[in-house]
This record gives sequence, structure tokens and C-alpha cells, in this order.
Amino acid sequence: MMRCTGRDHQPVAWSALLVASCVAHLACEPHSSSTLPRTLSDAQFWDLSTTLSEPAGTFTHSENLVSNETDFVHAVRALRPAGGVYIGVGPEQNFSYIARLRPAMAFIIDIRRENRNLHLLYKALFELSHDRADFLSRLFSRERQADGATRRTVRDLFSALDAAKPSPQLYDATLQLVRARLLDSHRLPLVPQDVEWIAYALRAFYTDGPAIHYARSRPRDAPGPSYELLMTARDIGGESRSYLASDAAFAVVQDLHVRNLIVPVVGDFAGPDAIRRTANYIREHHATVTAFYGSNVEVYLTRERTRAFCNSLATISYDPRSWFIGSKDIQPLEAKIKTCAPGPPHPTWTPDR
Repeated sequence: MMRCTGRDHQPVAWSALLVASCVAHLACEPHSSSTLPRTLSDAQFWDLSTTLSEPAGTFTHSENLVSNETDFVHAVRALRPAGGVYIGVGPEQNFSYIARLRPAMAFIIDIRRENRNLHLLYKALFELSHDRADFLSRLFSRERQADGATRRTVRDLFSALDAAKPSPQLYDATLQLVRARLLDSHRLPLVPQDVEWIAYALRAFYTDGPAIHYARSRPRDAPGPSYELLMTARDIGGESRSYLASDAAFAVVQDLHVRNLIVPVVGDFAGPDAIRRTANYIREHHATVTAFYGSNVEVYLTRERTRAFCNSLATISYDPRSWFIGSKDIQPLEAKIKTCAPGPPHPTWTPDR
């Protein structure tokens, strides 16, 4: 756990994030009692993913292969490496938060089984890739530049992608490697429908390229920001903050994947089990959640379901420097729990003071 002094308990405006971040991290000292694993075997990884999960649900607004939140760069700017455990929801935006926070372990909880499969696709691609250029080449089925340079800006990497044509041969080869990695190397017992959806997701990135966006499955809706725009977005200081912005950021996420420590979980934020089971696992290992990324999930919850989510959120172990990250703001997790919708009495975790 962490001990620190001083904390503002109000949502933080983007213009004040840097100051708030500095204040929040004064006098923090890590506690070394955590028993989180340094690596998980393939069997342990799958067992953890399945035992924490709930029955899958649906999300009808989008396939959600890609996020649509360009403001994530401002939240990332406010964060600092904190260890502990990260919990998030949705697709690739989690990697940018993980790269910045450098947690010991991460869980991605999403109501859709498809999102779990998307993260398994990402897992395989991270493990198969030597560097950022190789990763992007495989993700979008575009041949990488022949020079092999890796120390390029993220804008340079996407400029190269934009100039390359989609390669059906590379798509087929990558899909074969992904299947071999997940089914043969990791021996994950995926059913045919899971494997088919992973192929569908990879084909969507191949077909749409770096222009792929949140609303691709709903052509009548206005297009969201493209993958390229999200990855190259800059914060108020003019810096790129995505997980692809630097070799170091990419390596943080890649290392966790290699050690099976980014665990996708199928779960409804308003469901009875997924968040609570994850919270129990973290608490049993004497660890704390340093960031919970909730996006705008609460927008889709009824009042009763919001109460259920808040009650589950209150079971999480946290400390005074833990963050709750929304789609438009960031605030202390402690403040979020205290101001969440009221509900019946429930067991709560008391942060170490």
C-alpha cells in the first residue's frame, strides 16, 4: 500500500491537472507487502480470467474496436508511475494509462466477450512484435519500412503506415501466427466463435487501416477520431502520450503481456461479481488499485444499476493517491467512492492512513 499526504477531493480540470498531480504525489512511500505475482503461467492466466468473469452481455452502441476519447492524453499527463494494480474498461486506451502508471498487474473488465477476445488479439500481437513499427505492421497488415529504425516519433510511424498498402498476405500470415500463439503456445481453450471474432477484429484493422474509428459499425453516425489521431494526439504541453509514443511506453505494456499480467475479464460494471471478485483478488494479495478507468460507462446505467456499480466500487482497496479516470475528467478514487450513488450498507475497504 501507499502512504501519502495531501489530496484535493474534487474532479480536476484539465488545466489544473499538472498541479494536482504534483500535490497528490508528495510524500508518497511505497509499501512492499504486496504478494502480487511477478508472472502468471498460461493456466493461471486463463483460470484467473475465467473465474473473475461473469456471463457476457451486449453493448449496442458500437463494436468498440477503438476508443473515441482524445482527452485521455491530459489524464495521462497527470499520472505518475505508481505500481499497484490498474483496472480499466474498453479497448486500446487502457494501454496508454498502463504505460504511464507502470502497474504490477492490470485487469480489463468489460461486459462484452468480444472485448476480452480483442485483448487476446492485442496480447498475441504484443508478444509477436519486436518493436512499435513491427506491432503496427501486424495490427494493420501493412509492410513496415525496410530501414528497421525504431527510434521514430509516433507521427513518423503512422506516416509510414499511411504510405503503405494493405497486404492480404501479411493479414493471413499474422492471423496464423496469432492463432498459433493463443491456441498452441498459450493453450487457451478458445471456442471457434472466439477465434472467428479475433479474425474479424484483425480484418477490421486490415480493411480500415489507421483510419479505423469507434463508429465504423454504425455508418449513419458521425465518425469518431481515428486510431491514428488517438495515438498521435498531444496534450496541452504538446507531447504525445499514447502507448505508441515511445519505445519505453510500448515496452511497459509488452512486458506485462509477456508475463501474462494484463488479464481481460468479462463483466458488467453493474453486475454482482466481476468487480468484487477482482477487488477480492487484489486485497488477498495485499495490493491497492492505483487507478480505476471507468470511461463513461455510468452514462449507460440506470439509477439502480449505478447504485450496484458504486457498491462494487466501494469494495476496492485504494489509498489516498489512487485515481478514478473518466472519459472527461480525473479525480481521487476515494472522492469518487464517497460521492457515488448511495446504496444499502455494504462492506468497504478502509484505506491505510
